[in-house]
Amino acid sequence: MQARIFKPAKSAMTSGRGQTKAWVLEFVKNDAKRYADPVMGWTSIDDTSGQVRLTFDTQEQAIEYAKSEGLTFTVTPSEERKRLVKSYSANFDANRKQPWTH
Repeated sequence: MQARIFKPAKSAMTSGRGQTKAWVLEFVKNDAKRYADPVMGWTSIDDTSGQVRLTFDTQEQAIEYAKSEGLTFTVTPSEERKRLVKSYSANFDANRKQPWTH
């Protein structure tokens, strides 16, 4: 079974970085058969492994788990975000790099 190990990115909807510190192992969604349930009419699927999401403290723990379970996996390296340091007083600096627009 194919798995993917990665560190999730920050949500674009919030400024917080919650739930971005742990490493995640997700199973790659395969083309499992979907069918309509005859009683309720809901869509059902045979393989529910695509709904499983395991979290680990470190990347090494996630890799060890995947190896112990015999999973083939790919590791997506995490990209550190660039921090742009700004201060309000820099807007009024005499050595301002960009001229005033008004």
